[in-house]
Amino acid sequence: MTSAKPMRQSQLAGDPDPRWTAIATRDTRSDGHRPDRIPIPGADIRFAIVKSALGYLLVARSAKGVCAVLMGDSPSLLERDLRQRFPQVRLLGSHADTESLAAEVARVVENPRLGLDLPLDVRGTAFQQRVWRALRQIAVGCTVSYAEVARRVGAPRSVRAVAQACAANPLAVLIPCHRVVRHDGALSGYRWGIERKRALLTLESCR
Repeated sequence: MTSAKPMRQSQLAGDPDPRWTAIATRDTRSDGHRPDRIPIPGADIRFAIVKSALGYLLVARSAKGVCAVLMGDSPSLLERDLRQRFPQVRLLGSHADTESLAAEVARVVENPRLGLDLPLDVRGTAFQQRVWRALRQIAVGCTVSYAEVARRVGAPRSVRAVAQACAANPLAVLIPCHRVVRHDGALSGYRWGIERKRALLTLESCR
């Protein structure tokens, strides 16, 4: 197993942090779209980027919990993605605790059955929250269809909205949207690339 080397710096969130307009409560749509969210300036997010078995891994956390896990081939692009997600927040790197946290997440990528019980700070619509909660109930080594997830969240006709919620998932691996496949078992789109989705499922099936 490749050890994760820092390069720099469970449960879904319940009541929103008062420092954030985390979830627009007026938005009760089930179409999977993200509501307008404007974080209150002054809050800090710490992040670290490590090398994992599937490329670079960025892990970010607020005072409340892990708020982003992103995968990619370029540290600079990952950091840019994070800044776009939190444009009014001060981002802080090079922190030992965050580097240790990122290394833990990287180990779970390489050995999915290790698992992590971390506080999560997840921001999204009410529908997205329901989908993400359902995704966390899918066991390691198992897959379900988008239609099945739609049934599990009580919206059987909202298959497309479920797919959109998977695409909007900000926490790779910790919210395992890679375990959702087409009705025929074929792999469909994955925010961080189909090859990573295939690799994650292969790692999980081999353990």
